[in-house]
Amino acid sequence: MPALEMAQETGKLVAWRKAEGERVVKGEPLLEIETDKAVLEVESPADGILAGVLEQAGAVVPVGKTIAWIVGPGEVPPSDVPAHGSPIHSTIETARAATPVISATASESGTPISPKARRLAKEHGIDITKLHGSGSGGEILASDVLAAAESRGSSAPAPTDVEIPSSIGRLMAERTTQSWTTVPHFFVVREVDAGGLNEARGRLGSEIENARGIRITHTDLLVALLARVLVKHPRMNASWSAAGIQLNHEVNIGVAMAVDDGVVATVIHNANKTDLGEIAMQRRDLTERARAGRLRPSDIAGATFTISNLGMYHVDAFSAIISPPQAAILAVGSIADRVVPIDGRPAIRPRMTLTLSCDHRVVDGARAAVFLDEVAEAVREPENWLR
Repeated sequence: MPALEMAQETGKLVAWRKAEGERVVKGEPLLEIETDKAVLEVESPADGILAGVLEQAGAVVPVGKTIAWIVGPGEVPPSDVPAHGSPIHSTIETARAATPVISATASESGTPISPKARRLAKEHGIDITKLHGSGSGGEILASDVLAAAESRGSSAPAPTDVEIPSSIGRLMAERTTQSWTTVPHFFVVREVDAGGLNEARGRLGSEIENARGIRITHTDLLVALLARVLVKHPRMNASWSAAGIQLNHEVNIGVAMAVDDGVVATVIHNANKTDLGEIAMQRRDLTERARAGRLRPSDIAGATFTISNLGMYHVDAFSAIISPPQAAILAVGSIADRVVPIDGRPAIRPRMTLTLSCDHRVVDGARAAVFLDEVAEAVREPENWLR
């Protein structure tokens, strides 16, 4: 079971894309795994034949446990495969030991416990000294804590209208709670004229549709504009870390989108260097694969700034929660006609509200205001920024 995220302890095997005994080629989709964040496609790490499949769809497997083998001609998988004795697991355990941020610590009883499990135990009021870990060496995992919490509550009458969240939904709840309670948020709001954005979508959209066969969206335009403005404001593209403020050399825009189990932010990498048509192509591809549960690990990794657009749902304005370690997220409302004064006279113009959520440890109010002002300028005159 591969480790697809830093704090991942287990993965749910959703489906094998190849049958046992079938030939596989390095780089082609091999299986689908559900982590706490999303359902991801995992590619084959080598050429060969899929053999010795030990886990089937639906199994929740600890990271590092052998689930199958890829063998060469004339080779056969070992007849006795230890649950945690594969070379892959040894490599992962070595990597974990070298990374203090995710390594397990000892509980009060001396039993190893992962940081996520310790946090969940505190949230659920679970006494970790009474838990028996199911991980390697008796390590207490997050699943052990959640099982104890469910067991403790099983004696009470269960409500008939409780919806049990998926692992993705549960993690979204955990991460937004953690962000809201640990990141010092502040908000800057700006209403902007969206007439230029509408005109650019019409004019540039026709060119791109004729050349590439795809219609651009307002989100595509905003991703391209944000990325170009962020180049001039590196602190807005920074991240908070234990060592301090980390300036990111790439501008990778996360695009929040709804899926069946919650919200996932797919990433347009190096968006400042990517033309509008390519951004639209990537965004459509990511959207289709996110909704089909076919995302790859690289599709959701490395975002340095996120945009969340609810304009298509006719939302006027909203405030979004930051995705750590990013420094900010931009919430975009709908475009609607409003009466505004122009040269002292009332006029009807398409207007849009932008709400910038910022981490005060990385960005101060003045920096945020200057950045949002330049974003507003880019929205008013988008083609000046997209040449």
